[in-house]
Amino acid sequence: MQLNLAAFIFDLDGVITDTAEYHYLSWQRLADEEGIPFSRQDNEQFRGVSRRDCLEILLAGRNYPEKRVQELLVRKNNYYQDLINEISSANIIAGVLKLLKELKQYRIKLAVASASKNARFVIKKLGIEEIFDTISDGYSVKKTKPAPDLFLHTAEKLRIKPAACAVVEDASAGIEAALAAGMIAIGIGPAERVGKAHYRFDLPEEINLSDIIKVN
Repeated sequence: MQLNLAAFIFDLDGVITDTAEYHYLSWQRLADEEGIPFSRQDNEQFRGVSRRDCLEILLAGRNYPEKRVQELLVRKNNYYQDLINEISSANIIAGVLKLLKELKQYRIKLAVASASKNARFVIKKLGIEEIFDTISDGYSVKKTKPAPDLFLHTAEKLRIKPAACAVVEDASAGIEAALAAGMIAIGIGPAERVGKAHYRFDLPEEINLSDIIKVN
């Protein structure tokens, strides 16, 4: 089925660049310092989730005062920023640049909508800031994925109706948010994670636009 779409909204981590490993290493370091059990399997729960919500999952009901919570959030972010400081265009996932350029040729609006508060920094480090019409991040809305707020906020900034937007996501929370926003969901990853999307691909380079959009 081909659709009349006017905008593509991209998640960042796992879609444009794979910073998931850096997030994992940062959370693992924090967990080790706090004496909290944490594994790669546990880290899967953090995909597409805000930093604050990730910390709540990590703490698993442990009662920390707010001042302590804020200190932990800052520490984790400092660890992460140290790791991503050296990323460059070489860290863009295969096929993404080609896809973005193809969408530009069709005059489709492009945006990033990420729960990460480091999204703008990462996009700038990747050297693709100018490609996007707008960037929404963890500072943009109060309710993050799986709530639809971030995507609806992005559509409003683009001045595009939600029904004319497609979202490219690799997290189940992101797919849920896209569907709740009334947008077309394009999932990247295994069916058990993004199987509820309208379209699913294992990798971004496998996305075939001719199957999704109507080309005038």
